[in-house]
Amino acid sequence: MTAAARTRSVAGAWPVAVAFVAFVIAWQLVVALGRLPAFILPTPAEVAARFVRAWTDGTIWPHFVTTVSEVGLGFAAGSAIGVIVGYGLARFGVLARIASPYLVAAQAVPILAIAPLLSLWFGTGLLAKVVVCGLIVFFPVAVATMVGIREVDRGLLELARSLRASRRRVLLDVELPAALPVILGGLRVGVTLAVVGAIVGEWAGPDRGLGVLINLARGSLFDTPLLFATLVTIALLGIVAYGLVVLAERRLVGVR
Repeated sequence: MTAAARTRSVAGAWPVAVAFVAFVIAWQLVVALGRLPAFILPTPAEVAARFVRAWTDGTIWPHFVTTVSEVGLGFAAGSAIGVIVGYGLARFGVLARIASPYLVAAQAVPILAIAPLLSLWFGTGLLAKVVVCGLIVFFPVAVATMVGIREVDRGLLELARSLRASRRRVLLDVELPAALPVILGGLRVGVTLAVVGAIVGEWAGPDRGLGVLINLARGSLFDTPLLFATLVTIALLGIVAYGLVVLAERRLVGVR
């Protein structure tokens, strides 16, 4: 990394750091001025201490591994199917007219409402959570792919056809590279929704996962600091997952 790049990186980090410090101070003031007990709203220091203790004593780790597995598999499956279906919707008008109303209707149904039904069909194990994640990731990726493919420069397509490029070469050398920035935008949305889908799926009755730990912390354990520590873990998981997609986007299309 060059000196100029390091300077830009540090300059860009300052607003984030200042906003975080302001948020923590405001949180502390709310607790102090409201004289709120820890079981209602713990202080930032109490949450930080519980976060460290939950990781060091192994409370969070097994739940974290389960959720990461669900997010990874669900995101991969939902993204792959979304790209394929999105391409079909873009290139086959009849398919788009037939399928679009059903896709929109399916997306309008809250995933929280169908998660128990999916658990009934697929059990309470990993498969049901992967299905939930895949469903919630599928729609934004499919729409982004459809929009990206439809916006490919017609001149490029005509040029490829004039050179007698095969359908496969047009797809791989023209359509996908041109649509890639839009598709990756859909993946940015999808990867954060995958985390949401995993947590929602875990509320439907499994015995492990960060969603399960939230229910335990607020229920039988009555441990509000642990609940907040779990929420922090989920937020960090979402940030890291989003960052990985952004990193891939920078490598593939050079977006800063």
